[in-house]
Amino acid sequence: MPRRFHSFGHPRELNQRLFPSCHASSARNLPPTPNTPGPSTLPPLTQTPNQPSGQNPPPPAKAAPPSPAARASRFFSRLGPAGPLALGALFLPPLGSLVLFTLMATTEIGPWLKSHEFAGVLLYVTAFATLAGLAVLPTYAQSALGGWAFGWAVGVPAALAGFAGGAIIGYAISRRASGDRVEQLIAERPKWKAVRDALAGPPAGSTAAPHSFRKTLGMVALLRVAPNSPFALTNLVMASVKVPWVPYTLGTMLGMAPRTALAVVIGAGVSQSLTKDSLEQATPAWVWAASIAVTLAIVIIVSLIARRAIDKVTQGAPDRTPGR
Repeated sequence: MPRRFHSFGHPRELNQRLFPSCHASSARNLPPTPNTPGPSTLPPLTQTPNQPSGQNPPPPAKAAPPSPAARASRFFSRLGPAGPLALGALFLPPLGSLVLFTLMATTEIGPWLKSHEFAGVLLYVTAFATLAGLAVLPTYAQSALGGWAFGWAVGVPAALAGFAGGAIIGYAISRRASGDRVEQLIAERPKWKAVRDALAGPPAGSTAAPHSFRKTLGMVALLRVAPNSPFALTNLVMASVKVPWVPYTLGTMLGMAPRTALAVVIGAGVSQSLTKDSLEQATPAWVWAASIAVTLAIVIIVSLIARRAIDKVTQGAPDRTPGR
């Protein structure tokens, strides 16, 4: 009868049968093979439990854009000290007018100014320049006080001198506080830069052709003519965009002369104590209508200049503004 031989298959299988204990010991000391799952085997980073093999993961979700409040907060923080100065220029003058009229009604400031001619005028001009430059008092109330205390002949030049001093003080403070922060913000926005160049002229050191002295003077005067133009805030804006201080000062006096003379004449017509009610009663009705009309006309003119400058930026047209 022929002898049969048992086949044990692969030599590795034969080795396992002949030396089972040695094989088990070696298996425990060997690391798992790549195809054998073990504790050190991690799932691929490019796969998710619900993702088929061989596909890339979905792109990460985009971050939501910042809210308007967040953008405004960041913009305000980039202004540096100019931001708090702008808020003060908006809210302090109305509060200061209440304090001024209260002092006029409860103290002898008005009679003292009337009785001390030269010293009263000197104190009035000094206080006018300081308080207006620091954005503490509104210019209209101070102009009316000059007319009430000294009459229109002395009150008009005294009030204009106070305006000039206040404009210089406000310019110096605002220029120091703003630094180059506003210029950096404007440089990042081509439309803002175009409007600034059209209204105030490019800053010193710019490659663009500067405004002529006459054009800068006229533009400053135009912005100052409006009766409701905020004096302190306008000082801050013009100083922040680096309007030259000579046309700035002269344009301020030229533009504010009509509204100053009107306020002084109205104040001179008050026969009783200078209060808010008496000043309103002495103001003719046509003054309010004329103030609104002049303000609207200036807003339209400035808007047209700004729109023309923006159109040149968006259309890429060369700048041929007269006087450049």
